[in-house]
Amino acid sequence: MRFMMIVKANKDSEAGKMPSEALLAAMAKYNEELVNAGILVDLAGLQSSSKGFRVRFSGGKTSIIDGPFAETKEQLLGFYLVDCASLEEAIEVAREMGRGESGAFEVRPVRLFRPGVAPA
Repeated sequence: MRFMMIVKANKDSEAGKMPSEALLAAMAKYNEELVNAGILVDLAGLQSSSKGFRVRFSGGKTSIIDGPFAETKEQLLGFYLVDCASLEEAIEVAREMGRGESGAFEVRPVRLFRPGVAPA
């Protein structure tokens, strides 16, 4: 079962401040452990919302809103796509990712859509 672990942004990440070298090294080590265990499918970090935009749809019209966006609690920093045997395993993976840090991950099961196959 695949899960998307959405990493929330904070004021520092929105300002472009990188984590400490020690934290980056710990993240790289844990990511390698996930790869070796066959759990990590993909991951990516996102640039600050000041470099992005939103597309809104309403009443058949679209509008483009350039970043940055005021509410950092609504911003994303990146994601992990993991393949876990169960929800419990996904929870444990997320706990280990966040160990020793403050912040939040949003974890959601992935619904796979394939042509000719009904969504799960």
